[in-house]
Amino acid sequence: MSERSTRTATRASRRARVNLWDPLTIGIDIGGTKILAGVVDSSGNVVELRRQPTLGHDVVGVENTIVELVHELQQQYDVAAVGVGAAGFVDASRSTVMFSPHLAWRDEPLRARLAGRIAIPVVVDNDANTTALGESRFGAGVGHRFVLCITLGTGIGGAIVMDGRVFRGANGMAGEFGHMQVVPDGHRCPCGNRGCWEQYASGNALEREARELIVARSPVAHRLAEICGGDPARLSGPQVTDAARDGDPLSIELLADVGRWLGTGAAGLVAAFDPNCIVIGGGVSDAGELLLGPTREWMLRSLVGRGHRSEPPILLAELGPQAGFIGAADMARSAARRSRRADRRRERQLERQQLKQQLREQRGEGWFRRSDRPGA
Repeated sequence: MSERSTRTATRASRRARVNLWDPLTIGIDIGGTKILAGVVDSSGNVVELRRQPTLGHDVVGVENTIVELVHELQQQYDVAAVGVGAAGFVDASRSTVMFSPHLAWRDEPLRARLAGRIAIPVVVDNDANTTALGESRFGAGVGHRFVLCITLGTGIGGAIVMDGRVFRGANGMAGEFGHMQVVPDGHRCPCGNRGCWEQYASGNALEREARELIVARSPVAHRLAEICGGDPARLSGPQVTDAARDGDPLSIELLADVGRWLGTGAAGLVAAFDPNCIVIGGGVSDAGELLLGPTREWMLRSLVGRGHRSEPPILLAELGPQAGFIGAADMARSAARRSRRADRRRERQLERQQLKQQLREQRGEGWFRRSDRPGA
């Protein structure tokens, strides 16, 4: 092997060793009722998991809980960074939670506050973004370049991952699919508008329709009325799903209605983004094929160019409620690598400066100047 080839191979192996640095990181998912914190390795495996209730109306309390969880996990594991997935609008710099519908955050500089109390790099992002990244890297979206993720819970969250990177838009607010208007002058949404998609294809929509039928004393709702003891306010979405699995015709129909709206909206997103696949997660997705079957049917019915284009598969999310903090931990790992590279550059720069100083001291000040040489 030539000297040049040897040098090239040496540089390549050095880069490979650098790229093999895959530290443990902490991912945190902040929801409306609970905070999940996990230590995650570079393959997306959860090494340790912690759970704490969310103090939704206490900003300082939520911050304290996050810091306490991180410090506890740091005592057990050598972690390199922390990633936080927050339920709310996060700005493009991924530092400030501008608004959260379920938590008392308003223009909250969350990253700065946490970084002042945690001695390792901290990154913050919207929880739908971290969930999508987790599913794209380690879950149902593995092997797909363009992944559209839809999360069905109380409302609808979503995100797009392109070539392993979350698309955030100009202001960090891309992916708010649930607030696309699908029915002019439709149901009022907590966001202030009417007819938002999540008012027809979400856990809230499923519960609202079921409760209205119970209130109306519809004979088709007798099974659901039995389940909630005749009190519609006590009926939950998971109970409707369980009833559908047990064969209750109304519950099956209600899930199919949600699937119809979900599939119709998904067709519009396919027209806009042309993804390789659509990953559907969140609590409502626990219904499985009772929901995804109608969703596929109505997406294909509404898809522009149907029959003359590739139809993206609709896949069930694989990581469950852990997707958010797994994705946040992966974001943190990227931040840790960037921080490490920056530290190494500073170290090399300092070493060069020290070497130059040593050379100056060895030669003596002005030794090399022409005016100081004998006979000059």
